[in-house]
Amino acid sequence: MLKVFADRGGTFTDIVTVTNNQAIIDRLSQDLERFLIVPLPNHQWIIVYKLLSENPEQYQDAAIQGICDIMGLSSKEPIPSEAIEVIKMGTTVATNALLERKGDRVVLIITKGFKDALRIGYQNRPNIFARHIVLPTMLYEQVIEVNERYDAKGNELIAVNIEQVKRDLQAVYHTGIRSCAIVFMHSDRYPEHEKQVATIAQEIGFTQISVSHQVSPLMKLVSRGDTTVVDAYLTPILRRYVNQVASQLPQVKLMFMKSDGGLVAAEQFQGKDSILSGPAGGIVGAVQTSKRAGFELVITFDMGGTSTDVAHFKGEYERQLESEIAGARMRVPVLAINTIAAGGGSILFFDGSSYRVGPKSAGSIPGPACYRRGGPLTVTDANVMLGKIHPQYFPSVFGIDGNLRLDKDVVIQKFRQLAQEIATATGSHCTPEEVAAGFMAIAVENMANAIKKISLQRGYDVTQYVLCCFGGAGGQVACLIADTLGMKKIFLHPYAGVLSAYGMGLADVRAIRESGVEQPLTPALIPQLQHLIKYLETQARNEIKEARSKVGVIQKANLKYEGTNSILTVNFADEVAVMQQEFETEHKSRYGFIQSDKSLIVESISVEVIQKMDTPEEPLITRTRSINEAPKSVEIVKIFTADKWHDAPVYRREDLQPEDRIIGSAIIVEKISTIVVEPNWEARLTERNHLILQRIV
Repeated sequence: MLKVFADRGGTFTDIVTVTNNQAIIDRLSQDLERFLIVPLPNHQWIIVYKLLSENPEQYQDAAIQGICDIMGLSSKEPIPSEAIEVIKMGTTVATNALLERKGDRVVLIITKGFKDALRIGYQNRPNIFARHIVLPTMLYEQVIEVNERYDAKGNELIAVNIEQVKRDLQAVYHTGIRSCAIVFMHSDRYPEHEKQVATIAQEIGFTQISVSHQVSPLMKLVSRGDTTVVDAYLTPILRRYVNQVASQLPQVKLMFMKSDGGLVAAEQFQGKDSILSGPAGGIVGAVQTSKRAGFELVITFDMGGTSTDVAHFKGEYERQLESEIAGARMRVPVLAINTIAAGGGSILFFDGSSYRVGPKSAGSIPGPACYRRGGPLTVTDANVMLGKIHPQYFPSVFGIDGNLRLDKDVVIQKFRQLAQEIATATGSHCTPEEVAAGFMAIAVENMANAIKKISLQRGYDVTQYVLCCFGGAGGQVACLIADTLGMKKIFLHPYAGVLSAYGMGLADVRAIRESGVEQPLTPALIPQLQHLIKYLETQARNEIKEARSKVGVIQKANLKYEGTNSILTVNFADEVAVMQQEFETEHKSRYGFIQSDKSLIVESISVEVIQKMDTPEEPLITRTRSINEAPKSVEIVKIFTADKWHDAPVYRREDLQPEDRIIGSAIIVEKISTIVVEPNWEARLTERNHLILQRIV
């Protein structure tokens, strides 16, 4: 039987499989250049595999192709369902559809008089000095205004005109629109009118009906409406992808990663929960492996091919209730991830006066220049130029036929041309490696600034944290990032190159339910909140249908000062003083002050029900060499760092043993990633095969 954990990223799709099938292991052992095989206790193995997300000449879907490759099937052979126990996936399908505005056509059904409410939004000015404001394109195509109304206390002021709604919806249906978002005033508390209109839409034949009181049952019409529109826009395309995968895997238990860091059954996977599906798997993987290694304060750093994702962990997953992704505002719990367009595929260019890195990415096709598809220079190419990536230690999966190594010669040629262009334009004569180092310095600064945003700017001292680096490119810049931030310790898991996929296997099934409150926090409110929490917990448990008794429950209250909009989340307690103290502590840490004279408002309550899943074990490794015997390097190469060339021994990670110490400069190569140890760092391997990098004082 196989357990498959997959993450489809922008450049690569990563697959981690746990199996006890000896025949598969025997066959894959003949191709150890492409597959990493690690023995586990109880006669099981972990198989790690990486392939390009887009390769239309070779396959249609990378995740399915990866499973076929592991099982030894051609793309035309059916996958035997009985051989697979479960598949847990993260996908960028919905994210890409949102970025490229390729979701389904949507009609917005809203209370009369509020037709333009979502377009007007909150009048935010992200760039206060911008003279020309470019509003993001709306995701809905048409608007139907319904003459209905409840007041804020639940009194029905205007009933729904059923016949008029039928005529309006029928007219829109005839234009080919099949997805609708229903958003009425005060429907988070009084949803009867939304239910009536949803029933009409269903009778007419709309295939996707997103109703705001179900999608985001919280106050604020604009954010609730935006979230509902996003759900209506993305769920159909997500459903088609899920059905496509499921059709090739009949009878297989299929689960997807949600943006909040929990798994959900494929049939319950919705558009609003899918935007950070892949990155969420990375956060879970980083946090769980770091905790196993004994670290409780963690900055996660996921550098992939297209982007870099960073997050902060201090004992529990951090989530944010309101977020804006690709110009779309959403109000659902998502992991607090800061994403910037700086990855291995970020394009390097000179604009005539300065170096630029990104935000555009070369993606899988054409990919970086070294991928042999005629791509532009990227961050990956800069590391090739600097000697930090060597083609002989990468699998032969590049070129049109997917069977060639990285092309170092074209990288050198392109950097020479770029150095000449810069010299002609500026009169500054730099060597090709100095040009590459300049671009890398910009990329590193951009990524370090992303970490500062989720740590230093929120009152956390990153020098007390471990930097958990992962993603295909994370190990190449780990020391440079830590140096920029003053961090002293780096953690690199043996599956760091595919940790987002591995995180799918470490995740639990989670169901979160929320409800708006918007009342002062007083002792008299506590019984009402307790009753509401019990109701929300019942709803969440109903979503997790299996093993209802074997679950954990987390109860949270979202609080704010009266007259403000800055919400902080605290643990729910039966005593007001306990919640107030936690709120003030967090407020002092975040903003530097408290306002004792202001009363606290309970903005909303949330309940999270967690069903623990079986997770892969991590085997112990034993030292067989003498403690005085140092590891042997494969070869000595040159790397350009700190403005000059250094001799750097190359070590294979599988040759390292517990308590081995490597003092930089050095390169540690794996089948799925490369780790660069900078001159002022020391690397040490633990008995769990964890690589710890410590800054030399």
